[in-house]
Order: sequence, then structure tokens, then C-alpha cells
Amino acid sequence: MKVLFVHAHFDDYEFTAAGTFEMWRRTLGGEFQAKVLVCTDGQAGHHFRPREETGRLRRREQEDSARLGQYDFDLLRLPNGQVPREACLDVSVPLLAALWKAIRDFQPDYLFCPPLAADPLAGIHVDHQAVAEAVRRVAYMINVPHAFTPEYPADETHSTPVKTPVILNVYDSYMTGANRFDLVVDVEPAFEAIQAMAWCHQSQIAEWLPWVGRHAMPVPKSPSDFATILRTRFQRRNRELGLETDRPTEVFTVTAWGEIPALEDLLRDFAPQPEGPRLAALRAKLNRWRAA
Repeated sequence: MKVLFVHAHFDDYEFTAAGTFEMWRRTLGGEFQAKVLVCTDGQAGHHFRPREETGRLRRREQEDSARLGQYDFDLLRLPNGQVPREACLDVSVPLLAALWKAIRDFQPDYLFCPPLAADPLAGIHVDHQAVAEAVRRVAYMINVPHAFTPEYPADETHSTPVKTPVILNVYDSYMTGANRFDLVVDVEPAFEAIQAMAWCHQSQIAEWLPWVGRHAMPVPKSPSDFATILRTRFQRRNRELGLETDRPTEVFTVTAWGEIPALEDLLRDFAPQPEGPRLAALRAKLNRWRAA
């Protein structure tokens, strides 16, 4: 299994999908390959560190997390070699081209990205929404070999097929109250690994996130203190989503942007989902998409 996580910022991975990836890694061993692709330079996410220092520090933090989580980490670069600027990410031809190439080069089975807000009154982060929209727009072009050859020249007389992945949306804390989901994964067995990877992002969890005041996160005094904060964060998310459990969970929404999966494949690869309205709705959605 090859999985690609595409998001806007350093630390988005740890708070949305790291537990599921970690459980796959433990189960599949050498048959599992994971990559995290960050789409901005990270220079805006601080209040007393200069921009260039912030960007360098946050990249090192993500590299530390990657060593712990044993996943590959890449920073998205546009065709001109530049990294997109944080806090003002825009859906442009260069961004689409860069994502197209990154996805085609890796050829994941599953691609995870942020969701688009269906409710125009829901809160959003501009960078999250840009990544979500860019993935949605580029999805059909993944197996279109000439889509971005002006940006990435290639032999246009010879092409080989490229796998189109199943594309899923992760939870977005900026859309509190407007998140939708199809799949729930209990990540309690991976909680210590999630905590350790997230703890790498000291510039965020100990400095920026408590200061910016959008995440109800106090300054953690120690790793054990942060474990309590992180568990409370998961529990608050569960209550928002109507999940009757205190165990940490990660949730995902299946899209029709890429390959349409079979329900049995999702239940095999993620986790058995209890029979009920949510599973029935997912089954009906997939049947409708596959029939079309």
C-alpha cells in the first residue's frame, strides 16, 4: 500500500491522519509506504520568530516527526523551484502542475487531503481550502500525460498509464461544526506515536497555537501534560462529530475526485464500520458513483 498525505502546513498531518498511517505501518511492515507533502513554506506561523527562521525551524520539526513516523516527507515546489508562500496560497496553474507531478511521481493507492467547506458560513483556513480545491481540480488530470508538459516537458509521443488514487478528505478543525465523514478509525493503539510526532512541532504546540487562540490549546508543560491536552482535543472532536467514545479517532470522507473505491476494499483497509445510517449512506454513495 502506498499512501500520500497532501496538506498545507507543517503539523497538519499529525492532527488528522498520523494514527491511521502508523497503524498501517505496524500491520503492513515493508508492504507500506507513506509520504507527507507540505504545500507552503511555513513562514507565517509564528508571532515572535522572524519569517525565515520560522520556516527553517518548522521544516526541521517535520523532518523530526518523519523520522519517528518512518514516513517520507517532501516540500512542494512549483515548476520554478519556489515553495508556495504560507497564509496566501492560491489555486494557480503552477500549483496544479506541481501537485500533478508529485502525485504522478509517487502513484499512491490512497491520497488524503483537506476537505472543501460545503457550508459558506463555515470557518476555513485559506491554505487548507486552496489545497483541497487544487487536489479536486487536478484529480482528473493525474492520468492525463500532456496536462502540464509546458511546465514539465516530456516525450509527448510516448506515454504510460499512471494510477489514479482513491482520494479522501481528512478532518479540518477550522470547519468545526461543518465536518462530514464516512469512515471512523479508532487510533488508540497509535496514540503514543501520534503524541510523539506532534510533540516534535514545539514551535507550534508550545508557542504559536496557544498564542493564536483558535485551537483551545494551553501551553503544554511536559510530554505527559501534552498527552492530556491531545487526548482532550480528540475527545472534543468526538463530541463535535457525534461519536460516543472517549478514545482518539480519525475520520475520513470518501470523494469521487479520484478512483471510486469498492466498499469492501475500504472496510478491509481502514476498519470494519458498524452497520447503521452512516455505513448505509456510504454504501449508497459508492453504488451511485460506480453506476454512473
